[in-house]
Amino acid sequence: MKPIIIGILASFFFAFTFVLNRSMELSGGSWIWSASLRYIFMIPFLFLLVLGRRNLKPLFAEMKKNPGSWLLWSTIGFGFFYAPLSFAAAYGPGWLIAGTWQITIISGSLLAPIFFVVKQTADGPLKVRGEIPLLGLMMSGIILAGIALMQLDQATNLPAKAIIFGVLPIIVASFAYPLGNRKMMDLCGDRLDAFQRVLGMTLASLPLWLLLSLYGVATVGLPSAEQTLQSLLVALFSGVIATVLFFMATDLVKGDMKRLAAVEATQSFEVLFAVLGELVLLSAAIPSAMSWIGILLVVAGMVLHSYVSNKEQPIQAASSIKYKSS
Repeated sequence: MKPIIIGILASFFFAFTFVLNRSMELSGGSWIWSASLRYIFMIPFLFLLVLGRRNLKPLFAEMKKNPGSWLLWSTIGFGFFYAPLSFAAAYGPGWLIAGTWQITIISGSLLAPIFFVVKQTADGPLKVRGEIPLLGLMMSGIILAGIALMQLDQATNLPAKAIIFGVLPIIVASFAYPLGNRKMMDLCGDRLDAFQRVLGMTLASLPLWLLLSLYGVATVGLPSAEQTLQSLLVALFSGVIATVLFFMATDLVKGDMKRLAAVEATQSFEVLFAVLGELVLLSAAIPSAMSWIGILLVVAGMVLHSYVSNKEQPIQAASSIKYKSS
């Protein structure tokens, strides 16, 4: 249960992304700065955290071993995740973005076959391809059904452009985030902790954010003071606190695709926290009865997903299971 609790706590801080990004769009800010400033602002926070733990040298040593892989998977896991998510905020309300983002629950499960798991048996190590956790996927369907109910009575009032540009980029992001995370877990093994891995991925994705910033200066000008402050808050709450918590949760279950899918399913709580955040901070309308039924389905689906995942055979010792990318 510990990884699940940590995952839910991470989803609370992740919800700041949807609420504050929408707030920035409503006040005239550009998605370009919402995306790039978050990761630029994350660097000093993470640097101080890792420095205080005296773990900078091992991190840089790891990054020097495979600079190309760090650049590739960090750009995918952070860049192709957050840039589309920020772009989508320009075309839909926070509840739609948070709700659609929950497709990552299924996306993460569907990625299992591209990884190999090496298990220690009586006859020695055996490498097998990861399997899609079908029971967990069924529970994810309940979660998504609840999210669909929360959106149904509001989505019908949105223009087609908001649906297309508010949904398709998030589908891309929903695959990019778990793919980048898992590939970096594969690359780092047990040699780096969550703090080191997040800092390393942030540094490795920095070229993308600097290029995006230059594009922002050329097209929309510099960000306002209000957007800069809100981006700083997103960087702290979502970029640092939530990301580190989520990576800590996934580190606890790496090597077990079923439990990993359960941890990733905790992100469904983001939509609940996003609804509350919009009610309090943006004076959004109170959800309808249908939306509250959807919320109950999300919670029920999450509980069932966790139960099904933990009913599986106990996870082997960390030393007995290692990821091998295809």
